[in-house]
Amino acid sequence: MDHTRHAVNIDEIERAARRYLPGFLFDFIAGGVDGEAGLMRNRQAFARHRLVPRYLRDVSRRSLSTRILGRDYAMPLGISPTGPAQLFRRDADRMLARAAREADIPFVLSGAAGASLEEITRIAPEHGWFQLYPARDRAITRDQIRRAADAGTPALVLTVDTPVTPKRERHLRNRISVPFRPGPALWPRLAKEVLLHPEWFLRFLLGGGMEAMGNWAPYAPKGAGASEIAAFFFDQAFAPGESGTLCWQDLEACRALWPGPLIVKGILHPEDARRAASLGADAIMVSNHGGKALDAAPAALDMLPAIRHAVGPDYPLFLDSGVRRGSDIVIALCLGADFVFAGRPTLYGTAAGAEAGPARPCPSCGRKPIWSWPESAAPRRRSWGLII
Repeated sequence: MDHTRHAVNIDEIERAARRYLPGFLFDFIAGGVDGEAGLMRNRQAFARHRLVPRYLRDVSRRSLSTRILGRDYAMPLGISPTGPAQLFRRDADRMLARAAREADIPFVLSGAAGASLEEITRIAPEHGWFQLYPARDRAITRDQIRRAADAGTPALVLTVDTPVTPKRERHLRNRISVPFRPGPALWPRLAKEVLLHPEWFLRFLLGGGMEAMGNWAPYAPKGAGASEIAAFFFDQAFAPGESGTLCWQDLEACRALWPGPLIVKGILHPEDARRAASLGADAIMVSNHGGKALDAAPAALDMLPAIRHAVGPDYPLFLDSGVRRGSDIVIALCLGADFVFAGRPTLYGTAAGAEAGPARPCPSCGRKPIWSWPESAAPRRRSWGLII
């Protein structure tokens, strides 16, 4: 059942996901870290700005087409990586890839996804990017880069802003560990959630339970199940080993191995942006991980102008974190972004709407205009007015 069919904006899609999902899984998507001030800061950053429209111009022929990294996309909006989306709806990654292909926008497959990068490349060969979480065992990282190159993945997104696992207080309150391993203390809570959300639990059980992380299964111990593979992933991606946490040398190594476009995601400091560009990154995604990495970090939008100044006017710069409306996209473009990514909106849609859900937040293929684009967004993107 598509629980998003009557939704007219992202807030309503989010409420549909809240009704469909067990509470601890909804918190997994919606939550931030520590006191979650970062979540509010992301939205407040957009709310501080106003768009000054320009009228008496012919907008009868509008186009949102945007060229980045040598390719034209239908609009300056992409789907961010959103962790283990398979927990919220089985086959979620495949649904998102198909929605991105139909909307002609990029989709960044999470490093924690259920679907493998090879499968997503077959589904959306021109739209399915891959998010790389470097492993403690750098041989795994090198092999994932090789696999992405062999599969023809259009772009690689190196995420750098989670060197360690942050404190996620909603997980602690819900007594949820990652990977999810419910013990006896959780059984009463789970019984209540089954009664409140029977459709999700029925689909989860009939689908065979948790889907294994396809990009990590080849490296986990032989015979490992989905939970063991997830545990292996978190140990490799978020626990420092002999080689330490991710450093600039790893970016250099990644650049040397990867032949295609390389995007560095999670940069907030202008000097880091300048250095990443100098080491061969083809683009930077300014992001605070949607408020899920460091609660005291500034909003990505607030750092965008300074980073644009640091890298120059022509360097490809993307914005992620806090985007929920078309006007947010235009504000980001006015402040220096070339392209904008959003993660929670499409994940809420997938969770609550299945195959039809991710299409709703994608303007080209949704049946309703979930993203409202300002009337001044035409005919040329660079003439979208002043921002105050």
